[in-house]
Amino acid sequence: MADLDQNTVTEAVIAQMATTPDPRLREVMDSLVRHLHDFAREVKLTPEEWLGAIGFLTRVGQTCTPYRQEFILLSDTLGLSRLVNLMDDSENRVGEATETSLLGPFYREASPKFGYGESIAVHAAGPEMMLFGTVLNEQGEGVPDAVVEIWSTDADGAYDLQANDPTTMDMRGQFRTDAEGRYAIRTLVPLGYSIPMDGPVGDMVRAQQRHGFRPAHIHMLIGAEGYRELVTALYLGDDPNIGSDTVFGVSESLVVQPRAGVDGAPDPALPSVRYDFRLARRAAHDKGGRVGADPSRVSAE
Repeated sequence: MADLDQNTVTEAVIAQMATTPDPRLREVMDSLVRHLHDFAREVKLTPEEWLGAIGFLTRVGQTCTPYRQEFILLSDTLGLSRLVNLMDDSENRVGEATETSLLGPFYREASPKFGYGESIAVHAAGPEMMLFGTVLNEQGEGVPDAVVEIWSTDADGAYDLQANDPTTMDMRGQFRTDAEGRYAIRTLVPLGYSIPMDGPVGDMVRAQQRHGFRPAHIHMLIGAEGYRELVTALYLGDDPNIGSDTVFGVSESLVVQPRAGVDGAPDPALPSVRYDFRLARRAAHDKGGRVGADPSRVSAE
């Protein structure tokens, strides 16, 4: 047994973990320990600071419920969700496709099913808009029977999990493209909003003097047999925070602006956005993972 110092303790930990039978777990933990120890040495982490960090992470976990995922919010605000999304898309996408964005902490499975051109605003009220277009493959052909999931805030900037009894779904739904790959969805014009600031992530954002706002956007999750699932969002270009999204989700190609009189709009008088989504083929090794999940699924695992 050798005495350990602030440098040799790292190798001692890694040596003890070397018996890990799962090679991927061994690789990840080896790198994690090295980076954590290097971080602590670099910033000269004090016991008080580390206990404060432990307390912070404890509060993040305690804030999670079946309807709120504070750890996903933490990952989003640190840019880690976007980074992992970008790496995964680069590794597993075959061909060109629409830019990805964030699933976010407000996604819910088993949302209501709607028909072509119907509205997802069952309970909420406010100015309406139409979103329509075609889901395409890399050859520019329409993808029939693709599932198009959509969710967004209401006109006051709140998701159904925040505005209502959380067991009631609103402002979200599932659509199917027609035989030519076309979709049409009526919804409300979303409003930009602040991320939940009443928890530990909000405390962190305030301490960093960040504004905590997301620009107005509409989430989309699109999938079809044989194609890579697309997690993306469309962002309204006139939002004042379009250039400083607190979770780093905006790409220029995803910025849109509803306007009346759009060619081909199901209702020409309604402010509309025509957007054609392009799906990529799945790589053979693609496991189809997402950075995000329904909060109730994460809490139960």
